Order: sequence, then C-alpha cells, then structure tokens
Amino acid sequence: MRWSVKGMKVFYAVLIFFTFTSLIIIAGIAVSLITVSSPIFMKYGLDFVLKSVWNPVTEDYGILPALLGTLMTSTIAILIATPLAISLAVFSSEIIPQRFRSFMNSISDLMASLPSVIYGLWGLYVLAPILHNYIMLPLHNYLGFIPLFSTKPTPTNLFTAGVLLAIMIVPFASSIVREAYAAAPYNLKEAAYSIGMTKWEVTKITLGYIKSAIFAGLFLALGRAMGETVAVAMVVGNVPNIPKSLFDVGYTISSLIANQFPNAQAYEYMVPALYGGATLLFLVGLIMNLVGLYFVRKVMIKS
Repeated sequence: MRWSVKGMKVFYAVLIFFTFTSLIIIAGIAVSLITVSSPIFMKYGLDFVLKSVWNPVTEDYGILPALLGTLMTSTIAILIATPLAISLAVFSSEIIPQRFRSFMNSISDLMASLPSVIYGLWGLYVLAPILHNYIMLPLHNYLGFIPLFSTKPTPTNLFTAGVLLAIMIVPFASSIVREAYAAAPYNLKEAAYSIGMTKWEVTKITLGYIKSAIFAGLFLALGRAMGETVAVAMVVGNVPNIPKSLFDVGYTISSLIANQFPNAQAYEYMVPALYGGATLLFLVGLIMNLVGLYFVRKVMIKS
C-alpha cells in the first residue's frame, strides 16, 4: 500500500524531530562539559593536563596520570584485539562450516553485549591471577631489565586492564569486520579462485579490499576501550601514578571519575576537575569516532 502524502509528511517530521533531538543532546553534553570544567582550566590552564598530582586536600589536581593510563591501556587493548578480531571474523566467515556460523556469530554478539561489570568481576578473580602467575611474573623475572617489564607486578595493574579491554572489544570490532567481509563482492573471490589462488591468498585479497572497514571497526572499538569504566576500575589498581612500566598500577580517566565522584561535592574544584577529565575523554572519543566514520564512508563509497 502506498503511503499518503500526509503520512509521508508526518514520517519525515518525526525523523527530523528525533535527528535534531539527538544533535541537541550531544551539543548540550558538550556545553555542560565545557561550562562545568572551565573553572579548573581557568585556574591551572594547560598545567591541568600536564600535572601528575591529585590532592583534594590542597585542591591540587592534574589529569596526566589518568590520561597516560587511558592511552596505555587502550594501546595494549588495540594491539591485542587487532589480530584476534580479524582472525575471528575470517574464521566465522570462511573456515567454520556453514551450519555452525550463525551459532558462532550469536556467541560473539552475546559477548559484545555483556554488561561490563561481569567482565570486571571475571577479570578481577580469574584473569588477573592467571596473567600475574603465567605472564607477568615470567616477563618480569626474565626480561625485567627492559623498562616495559621492570616493575614487580601485582595482579591488578595497567597490563591486566589492557588485556581485559582487549577481550571486551574483540567481539565489537570483529562484528564490523565480519559484516564487511561478507559484503565483499563474490566476483572478487571467483576471479581469484579462477586463476588458481588458494583460500589463504583469496582471504588476503578480500581483507585488503575491506581494509577501510577493518580500520573503522578498530577505531570504533578503540573509542569504546577508552571510555570503559566499571571493568577497568576493578582491575587497574586505581593509584594516580605516572606509568613507567606495563605492570604499574594506575588510573584511567573513566576509572578516576568513577572512584572520585562520590566525594567530589565536598571540594571546591574537584567537580570541575572531574568534568575536565571527562571533557578530554569526550574529545578523544569524538576524534576516534570521527576517524572510524571516515573509514566507514570510504567503504560505502567503494561499494
């Protein structure tokens, strides 16, 4: 049944309303972050980003340890997640038998939708001891002369947080890569097989064709990793240190906010300081998402 002209106008009006509502909400969040955080930037300026002190008693705040912790854990996560996400996407699209693919994809999507507190609890009581006993301690004992492994590890630290983040973002990134892999032109594979290429060579060609989608998925996953809060707060150590080793305890911006906000109202500048950290996190996440969307658009234009 064809829609009436009046129905189409109502439909477009609803679309426009919700579109502008979303834009207004995002703009309102950005304005709120800038407005509430402005006192801390007016007091310290760029020093707020470069200082490593967090002392509510003296109202002395610096976000550098949390910023470095965010960057370090996210870097660990994306380095581990990249090969795992691509491998999972290829395995579920090419290797596993057809009758098991839907089950495999459902499990992967379920992992992406699990609440982060479940990952945090599992990471604290299962993952952290395993990493500590079988990875971190051997690396420290045999390669401790390398600065990255110089700190004697505890079960909860930046490395544990990075590995946990990698596990959390693998299904998210893999789902994007998997959909792009499935959407690759079948003629491309047929042409490759027709000239005698092996499945491995065809897979490499297909991955090269969808490399923009791979970058998009990884950047979007990186944005999620930078903003993860509960799971990271449970395993990162929560100490405002400048990290010098992968095994140092530390903070991320999100875990700092989660741990400090209950007492923030008792201090004059802590609320603006937390909002200042949130503003930096918002900007970093916005940049990551814009880069990811840029690569998504490249994929759409190519297809």
